[in-house]
Amino acid sequence: MANLQPIQLTTGEREYFPGVQQIKYEGPASDNPMAYRYYDEHKVVAGKTMREHFKFAVAYWHSFCGTGGDPFGAATKNFPWLTSQDPVGQARDKMDAAFELITKLGLPYYCFHDFDLIAEGDTLAENEKRLQAIGAYAGEKMKASDVKLLWGTANLFSHPRYMNGAATNPDFAVVAHAGAQVKMALDLTMQLGGENYVFWGGREGYQSLLNTDMKRELDHMARFLHLAKDYARSQGFKGTFFIEPKPMEPSKHQYDFDSATVVGFLREYGLDEDFKLNVEVNHATLALHSFQHELQVAANAGMLGSIDANRGDYQNGWDTDQFPNNVYEITEAMLVILENGGLQGGGVNFDAKTRRNSTDPEDLFYAHIGGIDTFARALLAADAILNSSEYRRLRRERYASFDSGDGQAFEAGKLDLKALAGIAATQEAPAVRSGKQELFENILNRFV
Repeated sequence: MANLQPIQLTTGEREYFPGVQQIKYEGPASDNPMAYRYYDEHKVVAGKTMREHFKFAVAYWHSFCGTGGDPFGAATKNFPWLTSQDPVGQARDKMDAAFELITKLGLPYYCFHDFDLIAEGDTLAENEKRLQAIGAYAGEKMKASDVKLLWGTANLFSHPRYMNGAATNPDFAVVAHAGAQVKMALDLTMQLGGENYVFWGGREGYQSLLNTDMKRELDHMARFLHLAKDYARSQGFKGTFFIEPKPMEPSKHQYDFDSATVVGFLREYGLDEDFKLNVEVNHATLALHSFQHELQVAANAGMLGSIDANRGDYQNGWDTDQFPNNVYEITEAMLVILENGGLQGGGVNFDAKTRRNSTDPEDLFYAHIGGIDTFARALLAADAILNSSEYRRLRRERYASFDSGDGQAFEAGKLDLKALAGIAATQEAPAVRSGKQELFENILNRFV
């Protein structure tokens, strides 16, 4: 760990979590709720430390901007860092709280939308002035703490101007405004040494096809992404751009529906060399897929870049963004990630929020500790499954008929359809071969 102690408070700076000390690894036997039981950042697993595997990042928006309000009720969390009426003053308070939490957790990264950092102003000029002010303060905090920026992004979905989309808006004036906002967000990300940049198309989709020219909107979205990529590259940005799939909500149908849709879009429009996927657990389940399925699709395409770590409620059909706690589910995900050689550029960002009735600031620690330990425990289990069980051998044996003879010739493209028919004609009827699904499930249960 680069900085073992929490960030030192400057004169007059408030401590927002005074009862919380540095969170340390104490092992599985610990009964301390403010300690890690499985996340030992220095422990080497599959050739890398846990810290290197995960690159854990705190999500600025949920943790420090979310106050528990929902469509049926007002805010429940009166966080002390949100009381100032001065936009710059409140932004600095919020950042003080953020870096206190991040450093006490001992995490290496954070990530943000532009207007998570500071309230949006009335004009582009005012926004640029505000972002420059808080950007300078963020730079100071990062230098003092050794915390890095995993990725930045622009909020192109909350403001009413984006009700019909940003890059896909039918009004060019809105598209131009979105371009200006993304330029400022890219500039800020680069200024702070951000390692990546994310696009989430929250309004890039449609409510009704009756008034939508889908082909034109998709063309516009691709053009917009090319412009953003070209600008950042011209400024020396070496990081990866991520697209985050989600099927709907807030739009009825979003153009980044799932991993397969995004992979196809990136390849169709020539963006696949610069863009990869940031896959979210809850978005996967909203698309009626499993998280591991979405990871595998991205990995198969060589585009598994990063993760938004959370979960949905199995009884609810919307994006509840709860902290992850299902070790079994995350173990299956870690099997995919380890066999892929890890994430490409990104890390594990906790795009999750404490529940509406979790109103104490210290609940943010319990939530992050639980999510971090869930991933650490899953990593240990997945590594053991791959290296200390028959899992790989059993799966390899299912496909053994393609490792030699006619099966190998088929994979090599040396057989045509007539050849297949001829081979089948000389064989007995194929035998029924068990997939042994329950055996594979039992192997997981042995190690979780």
